[in-house]
Amino acid sequence: MKVLVLNGSPAGKNSITLQTVLYLEKRFPSTDFEILHVGQRWKSFEKDFSAAKAALTGADALLFCYPVYTFLVPAQLHRFLELIKENGVDLRGKCATQLSTSKHFYDSTAHRFVQDFCADLGLRYVRGLSADMDDLTTEEGRKQAVDFWRFFRWSVENGVFEKPSAASAPFAPVLPSARGEKAPGSGGEAVIVTDLSSPRREALEAMIAAFCAETPLRTRVTDLSQFPFSGGCLGCFRCASSGKCVHKDGFDDYLRSDVQSADAIVYAFSVRDHSMGSRFKLFDDRQFCNGHRTVTMGKPVAYLVDGPLSAEENLRVLLHARAEVGGNFLAGIACDETDPDGGIAALAKTLSFALETGYRPPADFYGVGGRRIFRDLIYQMRGLMRADHRFYRENGFYDDLPTRRKGRTAAMYLVGAMMNSPSLNKKLGSRMSEGMVMPYKKALKLAETEEPLD
Repeated sequence: MKVLVLNGSPAGKNSITLQTVLYLEKRFPSTDFEILHVGQRWKSFEKDFSAAKAALTGADALLFCYPVYTFLVPAQLHRFLELIKENGVDLRGKCATQLSTSKHFYDSTAHRFVQDFCADLGLRYVRGLSADMDDLTTEEGRKQAVDFWRFFRWSVENGVFEKPSAASAPFAPVLPSARGEKAPGSGGEAVIVTDLSSPRREALEAMIAAFCAETPLRTRVTDLSQFPFSGGCLGCFRCASSGKCVHKDGFDDYLRSDVQSADAIVYAFSVRDHSMGSRFKLFDDRQFCNGHRTVTMGKPVAYLVDGPLSAEENLRVLLHARAEVGGNFLAGIACDETDPDGGIAALAKTLSFALETGYRPPADFYGVGGRRIFRDLIYQMRGLMRADHRFYRENGFYDDLPTRRKGRTAAMYLVGAMMNSPSLNKKLGSRMSEGMVMPYKKALKLAETEEPLD
């Protein structure tokens, strides 16, 4: 079997993920692995795709190999996937799988993105391997890599593949109707971050215009297609220590002055290849120049989406998680797919309410789980990730580390001892549960002394 490895890491041959492929190459010498460093060569492939097309069509199977960057594949690989479609490469009937490394921060959304892309191309997909960055250095990790490749070969030999997700319904966009006079400004400002290089620019501009007319906030638009990106995130970790990106294209200043300075952020995009598009992915990846610091936490965010969002389960999860991990209140997702105004009026009102009242609900699983993964990582790597560590320490992100909650740990030992004592259980009876709700009773008692709110 000839397997084309699409190495999406910008580190090329020095990619951590690629080392697992090289390990498999040694363990399975009968498999012909060919490696294409698409993460490094994506710009050259934009100019001439012929060499990549020949490699793709000449392979029996594709192995997407990449580190997970901000919920998905790196922007460089994302762009290469777009180029496959733009160049009309016929891959129907070939087999495909994927191998990623990360700290398991939304590796699930990255893998689903690649799986959906494979379905678009008619590839027969086998479930991939999501490994920890350090797995190959352990005996168990190496065994898991070998087991994965055995599973892939068995699946191909026996014709066992994942079923593609249900095809989306035909999309008939409903453009927002004309608006009246703009509502008076409330003093807050919303920045609309968009990519007007979209083939559906007209529909996107209509949604942006409708939002600007509906909202009482001051608005300004920043178009990512006009920013002179010199390249994608290199994963070099320079910014984790200094807070500055190694690229000298001015993105650091642009991000802080044009985007993060606003009171609210609205992302406007057309659904492209199951995502926000490679330009938005480039924008997301380059925000690594903030390290893993949620510098916009507390600010409300919203989305204006042009396209068949109802058919994109993974993208809906990503939009939700993106806000939650950032510590932002998701004011709404307006889409032109069904509603006459795309839900823009309701979104504009909710965004204004959030700014006026400071409404900020607690994080759900997407936010808590995601942030704790990074919290633990940064705490372990605080000697390297100094700027990140300083931010986390100053903002109390370490306060709920289990090792620091000694009082609660001791209390749970006491409760556990009481609950495991038959005689004490019999004596206390229902008073055990009464004791558990005691702190909440105190909160209700406190409400009696506070001023009514209506």
